Amino acid sequence: MTRKYFGTDGVRGTVGISPITPDFVMRLGYAAGKVLTRSGTSAIQPTVLIGKDTRISGYMLEAALQAGLSAAGVDVMLSGPMPTPAVAYLTRALRITAGIVISASHNPYQDNGIKFFSSSGNKLPDEMELKIEEMMERPMDCAMSDALGKARRLDDAQGRYIEFCKSTFPGEFDLRGMKIAVDCAHGAAYHIAPHVFHELGAEVIAIGVQPNGENINDGCGATSPEALAEAVIMHGADVGIALDGDADRVVMIDEKGEIYNGDQLLYLMTKDRMSQGAVDGVVGTLMTNMALEVAFARMGIGFERAAVGDRYVLEAMQERGWVLGGEGSGHLLCLDKQTTGDGIVSALQVLSALRRNNATLSEYCNDLTLFPQTLINVRIARGFNWKENEAMLKEKEKVEKELGNSGRVLIRASGTEPLLRIMVEAENEAAAHAMAKRIADYCMVDAA
Repeated sequence: MTRKYFGTDGVRGTVGISPITPDFVMRLGYAAGKVLTRSGTSAIQPTVLIGKDTRISGYMLEAALQAGLSAAGVDVMLSGPMPTPAVAYLTRALRITAGIVISASHNPYQDNGIKFFSSSGNKLPDEMELKIEEMMERPMDCAMSDALGKARRLDDAQGRYIEFCKSTFPGEFDLRGMKIAVDCAHGAAYHIAPHVFHELGAEVIAIGVQPNGENINDGCGATSPEALAEAVIMHGADVGIALDGDADRVVMIDEKGEIYNGDQLLYLMTKDRMSQGAVDGVVGTLMTNMALEVAFARMGIGFERAAVGDRYVLEAMQERGWVLGGEGSGHLLCLDKQTTGDGIVSALQVLSALRRNNATLSEYCNDLTLFPQTLINVRIARGFNWKENEAMLKEKEKVEKELGNSGRVLIRASGTEPLLRIMVEAENEAAAHAMAKRIADYCMVDAA
């Protein structure tokens, strides 16, 4: 059965347009409360933690979720602005029924979304999301007054998560003597990330830490790391750390202002782990740069590609019993440290590698050269099926023949936005761009 509302990362869309409306979100909260309550085994009153990023719409959606959960007889704990991985951690640490995050991650402030975590701190499996959607088709009820859920604020959420992040950094190291620039994208980590690195000893230059409800991800953070690169150069920082709006992804900057994406950081973490012992394998995605596949083969490390989306990377990792995986976007998973993608924890793993090897970011990653890769995002009408666009498919085949074994083509629809993503890898950057544009031009003609 196909999910109607849930995408690759929860329910997401533009605020005020279905499904991101107060009435829908209230019904979603009620349905989730009913399903999560039934799936639990404890006789204790079910409790759900709600966290959010800094979007102005978070206030409205938080109230709607709270109303729906209360009507289902579920108690609510409110953390206020909190990174997505923090909600995953706190849900597990507090041993409560589930966690919910109100966030559209790297999207602009006009968007928002709802994503769920189970009591174990993992994203809900497809089957559970289907059950929630099925429950939403039924009339919404309301518990009797004596069975309604209650709400309270979790006042120590920030401190708990800061201490957890610090605990993932090796005890024999610290960050003293390092100057670190941190860009929090005016998002959920604005009051957390600078403290983590500072308390480990670093001198911290913090930017993107003045959220106003509308500036999240606006020309800053992991989706626009150029601002951080400038700050690194301006302040003479040793490294820069750029998070996105809900702090589940990270991009880093070296001392020269060069940007390092998730593929490069995943390679760096794997290389460091390999120096300490065997690494069985790593999971990437269909978008992962071919250079990693070649490098891991040379190192004798297994490599598997999962569908795009950190939930699919996680599923593949769990199936194989591997602990490292990630995406070029900066969603990185270290399952021996955290149950989900965590930008702060991932950055700490990179920093520990640099400390252990007494190297800068540029020095430790200088043996990896990425294949030139061009990604073009084409905005499309909802419901547009690129697989029926014969002209574009023919052009794709022509490009693949021209590339032979020296590159590849990948076309996929975004799971969170009305976009078609066209990626071409080739030995030559100009050729990769020209080939991707040739394919995209056919899509734009058809979509128009």
